[in-house]
Formats: sequence, C-alpha cells, structure tokens
Amino acid sequence: MSELHGKAGEKKGDWLKIELSAPAEMIDALTNFVTEIGAQGAFQESLEPQSSNDFSETVSENAFPETASREILKVFFPFDSHMDARLAALQTYIDSLAEIFPELEKPCFRKEIIRDPDWGEAWKKFFKPIRVSREIVIKPTWERFSPSGRDIVIEIDPGMAFGTGQHASTRMCLEAIEDILLKDRSVERRHVLDVGTGTGILGIACAKLDAEKVLCVDIDKKAVEIARENVKINQVDDRVEIRDCDVATLTESFHLIVANLTAKMLIKLRPHLIRRLLPGGYLVISGIIEQNRPDIESHFPGDSFTIHRLITEKEWLCYVLRKEGGRP
Repeated sequence: MSELHGKAGEKKGDWLKIELSAPAEMIDALTNFVTEIGAQGAFQESLEPQSSNDFSETVSENAFPETASREILKVFFPFDSHMDARLAALQTYIDSLAEIFPELEKPCFRKEIIRDPDWGEAWKKFFKPIRVSREIVIKPTWERFSPSGRDIVIEIDPGMAFGTGQHASTRMCLEAIEDILLKDRSVERRHVLDVGTGTGILGIACAKLDAEKVLCVDIDKKAVEIARENVKINQVDDRVEIRDCDVATLTESFHLIVANLTAKMLIKLRPHLIRRLLPGGYLVISGIIEQNRPDIESHFPGDSFTIHRLITEKEWLCYVLRKEGGRP
C-alpha cells in the first residue's frame, strides 16, 4: 500500500530526500510533523525485509532494520537555508517519539540530495481512481472510470498540490461534506468556504453536491493555479471561485466551512473561522492526529461550537462542528 501526500512546491532545483523507516504506529504522526516543518511532498509505503546491500548507494548513518513491521515515509524538502534546522527538528521529534513509545523500535532516516524531480510523473504512479465515500469517486484525469448509479465523479490533476482523496484526512472531509449537503436540507442557500484548498477537491465536491456558491482560498499561488484548472475540468467554474488570499482577509459569511489543515494552523485560524460561519452553520476540520486531540477540543467546542460528529480513521480525526445560534 502506498499513499501520497504533497503540497505545491517549485519543480526545478535541488531537493533533499529523506527516507524514514518507522513502526507503522508512528507513520501518521511523522507525516503530520514533516508537513508542519515544510515538506513539499511525501509518500508512504510498506517496507519489505531488505538486505543491507539494498541501500548501499545511499549515504546514511543508520541502516534500516530488517523487518516487515516497519514502513517507509519518503519525504521531499527544498534544499535551502532551512535544511539544517529541519533535520535537527526531525531528529528531536524522533527522539521524543522514542521516549513516548519505548516499546516500539526507534525511527531512523537516511538522506539524499536529488535534482529536478518530476513531480507530475511521481503523482501519476500513486494516484488511481478511488471511492472516497458512498457516492464520491476521485479520478485522475489520465485514468478511465465508468460511473454507475448515483456516482459523483471528481476529476483531479494534482500537479504539485495537496489533495487527491487518498489520504484519510481528505476522505473524512468528503464523507462529512456528503453527509451535510445530502441530508441537511434546512439550508436553502448553501454558501461554502474551503480553506487551504490545495487541488480544489473539497470545493469541487461541494459544488457537485449542489452547493449554490463555493469559495476556495489558498495562500500558495501554485495550488491556486492547479485548483482553478481542476474547477474547469469538472465544469463547476460557474459556482466555484478560487482566490489567492488569506482567510483573515475575507468578509463574506458561509453556511459551511471546510478546513483540511493541521491542528496548529486550525487553532491559529479559529477566530476567523468563527467570524465567517453563519449561526447554525457547519465547520468541518481535518488534518488532525490523535495526539493533537486535547488541543483541538480545548479550543473549538464551547461557547461558539458544539461537536456534531467525530469521524476517525486510524490516528486521524475529523470534527464536524456546528455553530450555536439556530439555523443559518
């Protein structure tokens, strides 16, 4: 099994490739951490038993243990002035995990400098049509798929942006969106905000689930370009607008807000999300791992929000919150 995670990055130049070997129980936490410290792409795959000669071409201070109970997380960072700080932070985090989970083998990693990786082609290797909810199917533009019944097919060309539906955080968001927009008919005018849109997948899904108006925002210019193209591919550009801006600059109000980010970023954006959501509206937040649950639950439920639903998959959490104040 392999999963690809990524966000927009420059295609040209030198990159630092990190291959992390870790127990399966730690992979989600490591994925979340490397994303927070600036990873521009990462994919996860099972680690088969290896002989030490299999890695002889790579410079490393630690050989990977010969066990199939571990997995590999391949991570790509821009080769820039922050490289040493990122490596130091990663090692500190690994040391912390080892203290928290003394019964598990300590993660280890090796590093390699690579030049001009072809990110577009790398995505194609791992991205296949996938059913992400009862009715939603995500299909890459280069793959064929024959829909049946009430299938809602979303075509995505991810380029270098985050969001293919393969990761748990995106799948759970799509499940929550489908449930809200198909079941709650109390909202007549369905205005939706997708914060940190990436490929635009969540905003496109909302439009195909009959949202009247969808605004997708991202501060990454490359992601904005990719999202706009995907909106055109799915023929929902009459209802979906993509903006290169920060959510803090918005003045509109929404019935549904979706934010698939990180716990740290969600907490930072909380005041803006509260202001932009109409009374009775829904807030779907994802990209949260179990260890961040106390932080999220100490900031979001309370005077402004109640927990409407909690969706879980392995170590990942997705909260469906509802703003107090009656129907929007």
